Amino acid sequence: MGEQTSVKFPQEVLDEYTALGVDLAALFSAGHLGTRMGVRILEASAERVVGTMPVEGNTQPYGLLHGGASAVLAETLGSVGSMLHGGSGRLAVGVDLNCTHHRGVRSGVVTGVATPIHRGRSTATYEIVISDEQDRRVCTGRLTCLLREIDGDGRAKTVAEVTETKARHEG
Repeated sequence: MGEQTSVKFPQEVLDEYTALGVDLAALFSAGHLGTRMGVRILEASAERVVGTMPVEGNTQPYGLLHGGASAVLAETLGSVGSMLHGGSGRLAVGVDLNCTHHRGVRSGVVTGVATPIHRGRSTATYEIVISDEQDRRVCTGRLTCLLREIDGDGRAKTVAEVTETKARHEG
């Protein structure tokens, strides 16, 4: 996502991750891909994630915003929302992404807004609306993430490990 200097997180989220010694801006980013594409997260909570991406540098041969670039923005925003919903004890892993492209964009910046459709214990689904600078819908995406418990090393637990841990706590 490039530089993350002004992301707005809810205070309780900041407190939770700061207590764990976690850099939220680094954790909730698209990594190297997001940096190359100019993705920037402006606001992030489990209820709403807002981010932008420039059209320039993210076009296909006809000079239009590449559909894959819209998909990267959609998956980034939906994943951030899913991770915030899951909390610090879970890892969000995208399992389904669908994007419908409505209109072409040749210049400027597009803005994506991700809002939850479903937030459960094991999955989270977000709708992502990507619009141009005239607030015209460019793309509608839907992302479903699997929420997996993580261990102390930040590794996602297997289903067997989760089941074993629950059995120990219940028995």
